[in-house]
Amino acid sequence: MRRLWRMPMGKFGLFIFAAFIFIAIAAPVIAPHDPAHQFRGDELVSPGGKYLLGTDQLGRDLLSRVIHASRVSMIAGVLAVSIGAFIGVSTGLIAGYKGGLADTLIMRTYDGLLTFPSLLLAIAIIAAAGPGTGNVALAIGISQTPLTARLTRSIVLTQRERDYVLAARSLGASGQRIVLFHILPNTLPLLLVQFALSIGFAVLAEGALSFIGLGAQPPTPSWGGMLNDSRSFLRDAPWYGFYPGFALAVLLIGLNVLADSLREALDPRRINAR
Repeated sequence: MRRLWRMPMGKFGLFIFAAFIFIAIAAPVIAPHDPAHQFRGDELVSPGGKYLLGTDQLGRDLLSRVIHASRVSMIAGVLAVSIGAFIGVSTGLIAGYKGGLADTLIMRTYDGLLTFPSLLLAIAIIAAAGPGTGNVALAIGISQTPLTARLTRSIVLTQRERDYVLAARSLGASGQRIVLFHILPNTLPLLLVQFALSIGFAVLAEGALSFIGLGAQPPTPSWGGMLNDSRSFLRDAPWYGFYPGFALAVLLIGLNVLADSLREALDPRRINAR
């Protein structure tokens, strides 16, 4: 964290991510209006005055809706990555350390999942489970599991041949202890970078699924849903689609910058050079 904080781009990525987390948590406090409240007679009001970002076709305050929509994106992103990380890291550790039949069964299963595009697989899962933020997070998490598992396995295959693992075995450490207390901590640097990128993908996927009506359901605001609703008003109210799209773009840029900065901060060659 100290190395990351010394990087200007690292500070920028952390600030963006922390800012959106704060906005998502404090949304009920900082939003000026109820995001579902309709102000009759104030439909498609331009930004300024009472409504800083204007209103939508139903007279709802866009600023309040953009702020509350950040909760949906952050919940979906963090929850999806948590699900994918738990399943993917667990199975990747088993496959990489045990090898043999366990490795074959786990990796062939993930190879089958990888034949489907991630977004298409998520759509199929949501079609079976039903729309909603929780199901979206579950679907995205499952679609991200193969990538996390394969990355974890590749790291474990390298780490299990290192001298510290041999020393642990010679001292009588069990396989479970070696995996959890020796190998797993050495996989975290690369996995942290992947998790930051995965949150960005999950946020973008949630926006895409909400855009086609499979994400958060009305009246719950979501950036993807707002972008979809704004298509009919691009000529008369261009600000309607601009603000949710801008919020989504800023969050994705911040997450990608954070991932790049994490990779540099955790690179052993750069650490040794310093």
